[in-house]
Amino acid sequence: MLRYGDNERRLYGGEILTTNNRMELTAVIEGLNALTRLGCDVHIVSDSRYVLSGITEWLPNWKKRNWKTAGKKPVMNADLWLQLDELAARHKITWEWVKGHSGHAENDIADELANLGIDELPSD
Repeated sequence: MLRYGDNERRLYGGEILTTNNRMELTAVIEGLNALTRLGCDVHIVSDSRYVLSGITEWLPNWKKRNWKTAGKKPVMNADLWLQLDELAARHKITWEWVKGHSGHAENDIADELANLGIDELPSD
């Protein structure tokens, strides 16, 4: 969900055969891709510790180690981390973690949108 003043835009989607972490990253990437200007002040709220820790703590070291973890293994979801890193560099972003399913209004809306994305996936 994106909000600017009184304007709100709700995005959602889904993928077959993916992981929660990939979808959490994709949500942030798609939100940033939806911005029409560079240099925006952006406040990203997420209940994903993976996304928040990755972007604020782990990413600089992954880049220094050529996308390897401290254990010298390839970083999982490096393709998405590269996209997020590039997009995040275009804006001034503050990152906020919130506990999921705790009554945070926007986080509850994001959860509903995620479920819509799942519901609209083709079933075999």
